[in-house]
Amino acid sequence: MQSLVSNSTGERSAVFTGQPSRRDLMKAAAGLGLSFLLPGLSARSAEQRGSQRPKSMITLWLAGGPSQLETWDPHPGTAIGGPTGSIATSIPGLEIADLYPHVAEQIDAMSVVRSLVSKEGDHERGTYYLKTGYRPDPTLKHPSVGAILTHELPDPAVEIPMHFSLCGSQWPSRGGFLGGEFDAFKIFDPGRNPRNMRSRVGQKRQDRRLENLQIVTGAFRARGRRQVDDTLHRQTIDRALNMMSSEQLAALTIDDEPTGVVDSYGDTQFGRGCLVARRLVETGVRAIEVTLRGFDSHAGNFDAHSNNAATLDPAFAALIKDLKDRDLLDSTVVLCIGEFGRTPKINPLDGRDHWPSGFSCVVGGGGLHSGLVIGETDPQGEKKDPSDPIEVQDLFATIYRAIGVDYEQEVLTPIGRPMALGDGAPIERLLPS
Repeated sequence: MQSLVSNSTGERSAVFTGQPSRRDLMKAAAGLGLSFLLPGLSARSAEQRGSQRPKSMITLWLAGGPSQLETWDPHPGTAIGGPTGSIATSIPGLEIADLYPHVAEQIDAMSVVRSLVSKEGDHERGTYYLKTGYRPDPTLKHPSVGAILTHELPDPAVEIPMHFSLCGSQWPSRGGFLGGEFDAFKIFDPGRNPRNMRSRVGQKRQDRRLENLQIVTGAFRARGRRQVDDTLHRQTIDRALNMMSSEQLAALTIDDEPTGVVDSYGDTQFGRGCLVARRLVETGVRAIEVTLRGFDSHAGNFDAHSNNAATLDPAFAALIKDLKDRDLLDSTVVLCIGEFGRTPKINPLDGRDHWPSGFSCVVGGGGLHSGLVIGETDPQGEKKDPSDPIEVQDLFATIYRAIGVDYEQEVLTPIGRPMALGDGAPIERLLPS
């Protein structure tokens, strides 16, 4: 479906925001999960974007709602602090939970926002908001941040998907009104050989299958050339075959990584996911989401966070260090966040409940200023609202600006509704002057 995009100068150009009928294509590609291969038709070439390394984004998604008090905003020795202690970090004056000694050493490359605010305290709605920058709307499905980055900054040199979800997520990032081709490509066990990426038959049999497919395609095309061409069937098959034979698939496995590097991330699914995320960035992939589950701590909050920290701490720290060492951090935004925080009050089950007011994230890289601590929460837990509140959409506007996306441009959705890609004002103190 063809729509119009308005840029900042008011000029309008055609892009494809809807998804054409692909019934015949999907029959041919059933089971391959390759809908993402339909190309974005608003692509700009790498030459048009300049010669510098294109920017990427890695999101460490802490599913379930991590407690700010057991991560990046502890208040030890107070009624709300619980048993969690704090440790000094490489940012002067900043202390984080003592569960994160490795991150404490690397966090000077990042900044900490302690005053995020949201009106969504439900898991599904909160996840939607924190992945799209828009609150749920029953009449429209918004694209995730990763989908927008992929749509706006394609790269024809990348033969594998430009948008990944690693480790499995109940609500993975989606393409929304931009189309299913911008959904995150899901890898549930990163670092291992991915399934359905190699032909299960010999080359001769594969060639016969492709010849038969060509006969079927020709028959369909004879009945309606324009309709068949509109499905992008041929382009999708070509790209699928190109990907299946691409050397870039090696980014999804870690067999060639030095043992010391693998060990630094931790021998966990999430640790391998963070390492694969770094490899995907090196390959040119635009957006990667790595999920760590287990933060829904209505009961046993402190044990849950201690257990998860044993996984998150080495992986997050190793990712920051690895990106720095490989000169990738300046071109890669890293965001560590969940759908909301946890209540200052500790409930009778030794847990904390949902708290969308005054929660925390860590963000940096991609040219953003580092070493900043933004906002404060009340150490006594009596004030609901934090000082210097930061809206979710403002955080994403900052990221879009850093990566080079005109988030204010309006796209006509498949039903003809004009929608801006983002809605917010950048946090200027995080942006380079």
